[in-house]
Parts: sequence; structure tokens; C-alpha cells
Amino acid sequence: MDRNKIQGRLTFLKEAENLKNVLRSSHTSKGRSESTAEHTWRLALLALVFEDELDQLDFSKILKMCLVHDLGETINGDVPAIEKHKFPNKDAQERNDLLILTHSLDEPLRNSLLGLWEEYEAGETDEAIAVKALDKLETILQHNQGSNPEDFDYEFNLTYGEKYTDKHPLFKSIRLILDEETKNRMKEN
Repeated sequence: MDRNKIQGRLTFLKEAENLKNVLRSSHTSKGRSESTAEHTWRLALLALVFEDELDQLDFSKILKMCLVHDLGETINGDVPAIEKHKFPNKDAQERNDLLILTHSLDEPLRNSLLGLWEEYEAGETDEAIAVKALDKLETILQHNQGSNPEDFDYEFNLTYGEKYTDKHPLFKSIRLILDEETKNRMKEN
């Protein structure tokens, strides 16, 4: 690999580091705001621990999609799911931000990352549906585990992402457990 290609990839990685600074509405178990990078890491870990139940899917693509799905948030940040209706152009903004973020990459790699993101956003392939389901489940898991503000809206999670979590028996089973946890958190507050 030539030096320019290596330098371009390192530049991308340096710019993508900002995802560690992008905060989400989720909180850790210690009450600290979760970063998008932390969410992405645990989403990939969630996929990995259930890989044996997803053996009919392209698992390499699933992991790549997990890593890429929120990269566009590096520039303009995360929009909480409960507020997405306030930002009708969020997907277009995120795609544009991803193009800006990947400007230093060689064209084949840039196109590959953009293709994975677009496949995820479309949510039509089995792998994209799986990652969308896992993304929602990871978020609910974090909400249930987190030390959240007193006015946190747990009820929203009871229907969040059902469009995707209802499409596979594994996701339905995970969802059942997480919904029970959510209801318990609602009783506590």
C-alpha cells in the first residue's frame, strides 16, 4: 500500500475519533452520558455474542454495518430516537456528513463504507434488518442498565424498533426480556 493511501486512512481514523466525543441521550450505569462510539462498540459486541443464532446471514457484513451505521454522527452529533420527528432531514445530513468524513479515503474504501451505510439506512436486506434490530435492542439494553434522569421516558422503548425486532425469533426473544426489564424500570420510577 502506498504512503498516500495509508495517510488518507489515518486521517479518516483521526477524524472518526470524534465519535468518542459525540454524546447520546443514554447514560451508563454510573450516570455518565454514553458516547456514540461506546454504543457502536457494544452493538458490535451484541452481534458477536449472538453470531451463532445468525449463522444464515453474512456476519462479516453485519459487523461492518455495526461499525459504520452511526459514523455520520461524527460531525453533527446524535439525534435521540424520541426526537427524530423534529429532524426530517437527518438521514440526508448524516449521509452528507459521512461523505465529508470519508473524503481522505481511497475511492474503493470510501464507496464500500458508503454502500454499507446506505444498505443499513434502507433496512431491506436481511443483514441490515438484523443490524437495525440489534441497534434498537442495544439502545433499550443501555436505557434499562443506565442511571437515567428521573423523567426518562421508558415507555417509548416498549414499541421502539418493533418493525425490526419482530422480524426474527432471536430478536423477539431478546425483546421480550428487555421489555420485562423496561416495565420493571418504569415501576421503579
